[in-house]
Amino acid sequence: MSNFLQFLGQHVTTSFFLNPFVLAILSAIFILLMFKWSSTLPSTKHNSPPSPSKLPIIGNLHQLGLQPHRSLRFLAQRHGPLMLLHFGSVPTLVVSSADAAREIMKTHDLIFANRPKSSMFEKLLYNYKDVSMAPYGEYWRQMKSVLCVLHLLSNKRVKSFRGVREEETTLMIQKIKQSCYSSGTVNLSEVFAKLTNDVVCRVSLGRKYSGGEEGGSKFKELLGDFVELLGIISVGDYIPWLAWVSRVNGLDARTEKVATRLDNFLEGVLEEHTNFQKKARSDGHVSPENEDQKDFVDVLLWIQKENVIGFPVERASIKAVILDVFAAGTDTVYTVLEWAMTELLRHPNAMEKVQNEVRGISTGKEREVTEDDLNKMHYLKAVIKETFRLHPPIPLLVPRESTQSVKLQGYDIAAGTQVIVNAWAIGRDPTSWDEPEEFHPERFLTTSIDVKGHDFELIPFGAGRRSCPGIPFALTIIELVLANLVQKFDWALPNEASGQDLDMSESIGLTIHRKFPLTAVATPYFD
Repeated sequence: MSNFLQFLGQHVTTSFFLNPFVLAILSAIFILLMFKWSSTLPSTKHNSPPSPSKLPIIGNLHQLGLQPHRSLRFLAQRHGPLMLLHFGSVPTLVVSSADAAREIMKTHDLIFANRPKSSMFEKLLYNYKDVSMAPYGEYWRQMKSVLCVLHLLSNKRVKSFRGVREEETTLMIQKIKQSCYSSGTVNLSEVFAKLTNDVVCRVSLGRKYSGGEEGGSKFKELLGDFVELLGIISVGDYIPWLAWVSRVNGLDARTEKVATRLDNFLEGVLEEHTNFQKKARSDGHVSPENEDQKDFVDVLLWIQKENVIGFPVERASIKAVILDVFAAGTDTVYTVLEWAMTELLRHPNAMEKVQNEVRGISTGKEREVTEDDLNKMHYLKAVIKETFRLHPPIPLLVPRESTQSVKLQGYDIAAGTQVIVNAWAIGRDPTSWDEPEEFHPERFLTTSIDVKGHDFELIPFGAGRRSCPGIPFALTIIELVLANLVQKFDWALPNEASGQDLDMSESIGLTIHRKFPLTAVATPYFD
């Protein structure tokens, strides 16, 4: 979501607007819209949450800026933790405190369990056939509870992929060692992106699709375009009369092209798996449902064949769920690893503490950290929690929408109100955290606050019915990778730079990465 006026300026050519005929049409449209806006102002007063002043037609869109999580926190500091904005014609409640988030995601979770419509998600995710954006109802309940929780992301299934995670982590360590002997400088952002993509590809599709594998470059490019488009908001979603902008600026055409290419790619994957399963059955091999090591596509095809969830699972649903896994399991995990190493490089004392802990538990220079070691690493887990607090990968959680009118902390919230929870602002709220802007992992050694959705001061995965079902999967990868990095290497910034010299600028998009890749000097550690 970007600044509305800048969006128009970037995507619609100047010559288009300077055309006299177009100017006349736009002027007429503007007058009509002004009349429509003024005629639809509420005639009765409700006890609405505080609101900053808004402009006709666009409402508060112009106040979002290029980093909405920061802009919205600035507005909330002036107007309160429950704040009503208007994005075009859409009333939007912005939540910026743990107490307000608890009301939304726990007290009134059912009322706020729906998702708002989004033309981008509709086109890319098979008309909301996925889990993350599907409307609240029987389809979503069955897809999440039976399909995702019981079959794809159960504890047993997550544990079954231990070998994949450990193998890919070992390959990552070997690649870093090679860099040590050549240049000494490692592009950690690139390393993390490849690692998470390879793990999720093997778990979901059965094999890697990265640069060196057949079809890897194509899929890597497609996935990048897919994630980028998910972070773009079509103007027509908020101002229906301006839906033509997405046609003029080429956004619609680009989205349709990416959706078609992704569909063709996934069709090929499904066909490959179907043919393999047919051959396995004809050869008398064990059926997929009894094999823990089968990938997600195998499981989904078995669920479709056996009608496990009580109604037919369409082919489009399988492809939409796989795209959900990639959207949630690659970019976000890579982001957390990137920010965790960034903070450790900025804070040598924390780096030393976590290295001492990991090396003390996993002794021996040749032994890599395994998942059996992770439960003993309390400071490592504290580092990861503190990273989530300061750098939630999706700072504005996936929006919700109220299905009926409700009273919230004394305010009247109308049905159909979009809700944005600013997890980034909540993680830095001084009423919940001491020294909220400081990286201080020790705070989590004396508190039971966790990231799993029970403590509303820290909700990077959301909470309630619409929380992310892949929390155990993501945390295991993050802990394993980070532990091996700090065990096997000593780390420093290039050119003997200090931690305070490290650029902390953020990227723009749905997931907030570092603006510039993280590079560091790795020195192999020997006992």
